[in-house]
Amino acid sequence: MGRIEIDEIRCKGCGICTVACPKQLIKLCDKANIQGYTPAEAVNQELCTGCALCAEICPDVAIKVFR
Repeated sequence: MGRIEIDEIRCKGCGICTVACPKQLIKLCDKANIQGYTPAEAVNQELCTGCALCAEICPDVAIKVFR
């Protein structure tokens, strides 16, 4: 199974990754980061397949995928 890490500092909360994830494992956080953006966060990591679609589409290069 895969696993993702989202860098809260780099993420600007655009939400593109939430749409790209075929398992809908990414959502926008309720709290703002130090830059004032609401970053994405991964939920239900155990369901991640490691497809890396979220990382490929991220314009801020804020997502790392581990397989």
